[in-house]
Amino acid sequence: MAKVLALFSGNLFSLRVFLVLISVGIYGCAPEGGGEMEIPEPTGGWVTLIDGTDGLENFDMVGDANWAGEFSSIRATEGTGASWLVTKEAYRDFVIRVEFWASDDANSGIYLRCQNPDRITDRDCYEANIYDQRPDSSYGTGGIVHRSAVSEPIPTAGDKWNVYKITAYGDRLKVELNNEVTADVTDSELSEGVIGLQWAAGELRFRKVEIATL
Repeated sequence: MAKVLALFSGNLFSLRVFLVLISVGIYGCAPEGGGEMEIPEPTGGWVTLIDGTDGLENFDMVGDANWAGEFSSIRATEGTGASWLVTKEAYRDFVIRVEFWASDDANSGIYLRCQNPDRITDRDCYEANIYDQRPDSSYGTGGIVHRSAVSEPIPTAGDKWNVYKITAYGDRLKVELNNEVTADVTDSELSEGVIGLQWAAGELRFRKVEIATL
């Protein structure tokens, strides 16, 4: 390297150009996707929050939806406004798996890293939506509201059992609906918070909810 630098002695501009070309060559050879944060395997095993009709004791209720253990699930069909089952602890890096059934007219969502457990909104949480009939379907079922729109064909969840697998690791958020990736985005605004299961319209049933930390 000393011999190379000697060649450019007295010509600072040429030396700068040479160093830029070297740096471009180095970075240009880096493998694609090298900057993407890889998601590790869970470290502590899975913790079950809902299993059939069991699990309401693992949540605080926000709102007045009629959550009850029915039809081998935790079910809600009515309330005076949007309501949530909110976890009793906050989570930072995790993967959550949710088995749910939703009617065609259901409005629901899985709210992640919520900042205020007493006031759940899609602005201070990440919401993986369950809302087939959302007027703006780009942020309907499978999308992360305000953060990651879904692409055509728009996924639906109505009148069938579904599985959401949602991963939050660092600033990476990945949503999989029935084994299809519907959102994979980076967003650093919210780093930790509680999780909320929403009822806002229609009929919702949560049959299995389990979570593992990363």
